[in-house]
Amino acid sequence: MRFRSAALTVVIFAAAMAYLESAVVVYLQRALEISPDHLFPLSRPDMVADLAAIEVGREFATLVMLIGVGCLAGRRWVDRLAWTAVAFGVWDIGYYFWLWVFIGWPHSPVTWDVLFLIPVPWTGPVWAPIAISGFLIGFGLAAARQVGAGGMPRVSLVRGVAAVAGGLLVVGSFIANAPALIAGDLPGMFPWPVFVAGVAVAAWAAAASLRTGALAAETLAGATTHRPLDGAA
Repeated sequence: MRFRSAALTVVIFAAAMAYLESAVVVYLQRALEISPDHLFPLSRPDMVADLAAIEVGREFATLVMLIGVGCLAGRRWVDRLAWTAVAFGVWDIGYYFWLWVFIGWPHSPVTWDVLFLIPVPWTGPVWAPIAISGFLIGFGLAAARQVGAGGMPRVSLVRGVAAVAGGLLVVGSFIANAPALIAGDLPGMFPWPVFVAGVAVAAWAAAASLRTGALAAETLAGATTHRPLDGAA
């Protein structure tokens, strides 16, 4: 029951947060007369420059809130990280969903967007962050459920390194166009092979950790079930 209540709380919080952020984006676009179809190049320095620092602070505050709800929902570091991943994934997908409801944008999965500005612009087609968010939700729920059932994903050194390496490849694919954007140019091709490779490596690490944790829990449960009674011959 605690897993279900925690999942419901995290999902509702993240969905509401996505609604709030997408509404703010619509307000800003209307106030600054910026069309979401003309994000690139990142021009209008007379307005954007004044808002850049605030935008970076807003992104940082968003991450703090998502991490905060993950820490409140979890009890150990693994399920706290898992719930944070779930919150991030629901928030990210919900953000694009509400924007589509409000203004009909993004028009398709291949529409480009500015994802983050910390520490440089992250860009890519919207299908890429949505795919990442889907993986975060799936693996996050699986890990939180395993911990809630008394298990623990087994993160070995190899799997930990693979997870970090995969994450770095994904981030690298998003910031590959940062130099061009900073120079005021249009983004080039999205390096999707690097992105796919990063997702595959990180997904393998997560799946292997969950599988090993489940096998360890089954072994422990079997040993406990077949343990002879004290004093038995």
